[in-house]
Amino acid sequence: MIVVTGGAGFIGSALVHSLNQKGFEDIWVVDEVDHLEKQKNLDALIYSRWVGRDIFLKEVIGSELPMCSAILHMGACSSTTETNEAYLRENNFEYTRSLAQYCLKKDVRFIYASSAATYGAGENGYSDDESRLETLAPLNLYGASKQWFDLWAKQAGVLKDIVGLKYFNVFGPNEYHKGDMQSMVRKGFLQVRDAGVLNLFKSYKSGYGEGEQERDFLYVRDAVAMTLFFLEHEDVAGIYNVGSGRARNWNDLASAVFKAMDKKVDIKYIEMPESIRDQYQYHTCAEMGKIRAAGYTGTTASLEEGISDYINKNKLYIFQWKLMK
Repeated sequence: MIVVTGGAGFIGSALVHSLNQKGFEDIWVVDEVDHLEKQKNLDALIYSRWVGRDIFLKEVIGSELPMCSAILHMGACSSTTETNEAYLRENNFEYTRSLAQYCLKKDVRFIYASSAATYGAGENGYSDDESRLETLAPLNLYGASKQWFDLWAKQAGVLKDIVGLKYFNVFGPNEYHKGDMQSMVRKGFLQVRDAGVLNLFKSYKSGYGEGEQERDFLYVRDAVAMTLFFLEHEDVAGIYNVGSGRARNWNDLASAVFKAMDKKVDIKYIEMPESIRDQYQYHTCAEMGKIRAAGYTGTTASLEEGISDYINKNKLYIFQWKLMK
């Protein structure tokens, strides 16, 4: 039996789908299905049990789970604008620690979602070398909450037994429930569909023109492939970046959206809310040498390939997976 927390969510439902494709059906989905779109994410999947996060945690603490081979812990508060520190500490740190402690005690494979948000402004680079964890300075509480667990795992000496994955800017199907945390691909598609114009934030940093802020964008198909590599290679442990290793800017993304929709490019640069200006990342790019050295050989779709597949094959309203072959 494999457990996927956040299994009705974005990356979680993609993992369950891929596990189904590999023949796994004894899967527990741990999630709160509090949105119609999350229920639709589950409709196309095969799993043996759905359970709420609080009930699951009680079963973990009480050691009431049946034999389990792995827990893929994708569930968390993923809002980069969340300001409730107590909530993030309980939800993103303490919950993760409880699952990790259970897995370590029971010899269960534990793979958890960290985040590229831990890198902050990138002043200390984007290396997943664990010796540099203490130098990272997240710009927001979400990133800090992910950093808290990374640091706990290092200080507790357990990174040799578990896997932490720093996901960069993942986009793709099944993100429809995420509201303001949906990818700019999804938001841009809706803007172009409804108004013919795609809005991007202005730049407030010297050296970056309008729309030239950069991100490491990764299609969800590739994020899933990297994640399952660690499920299949139990001898590999530690913290790893999950990205493309390529920095692309928002103008590139916008142009790819217009091209996929066969529309003329029309970008409007709008004011960034003052509340997030000091927390905004102007550049991210994953260093991918470590995962390559661990044996991962898969390729990643280009930004244009991923966006074209997302828009033209999934149409942004189909909730079943039809990924590129």
